[in-house]
Amino acid sequence: MSLSNVFGIAGSALTAQSQRLNLVASNIANAESATSSTGEPYRGRHVVFTAIPVSAAQPQVAGVRVTAVVEDESPFKLKYDPANPLADDKGYVRLPNVNPVEEMADMISAARSYQTNVEMMNTAKTLLQKTLQLGQ
Repeated sequence: MSLSNVFGIAGSALTAQSQRLNLVASNIANAESATSSTGEPYRGRHVVFTAIPVSAAQPQVAGVRVTAVVEDESPFKLKYDPANPLADDKGYVRLPNVNPVEEMADMISAARSYQTNVEMMNTAKTLLQKTLQLGQ
């Protein structure tokens, strides 16, 4: 694998982590939304990554991509609030199944992965520049 392939691999990872960060931001923003456009509480969403192989014959990886965005199927949180107009006959309001603490941990992980890939691209760029300087 040549050093120039690093840019394609890291670039695909940057795109994937960017999508992950966008979903985490959406999850955090809707963590307290009792209803969504469907009338149901917001369901947390997560990305599914898949490695992109160079070819079927070679075990090398050429990058990563987001292959799916899946909804969290865990049950909604219930909050007792009989005065709320969205409360059921027992006085409970269904809230999103988003845990802000888990989302913050996911955000930190995605941000660090993004940062690591940027640093890897900068290192590859420096190595290529130094290689070119050898010929001078």
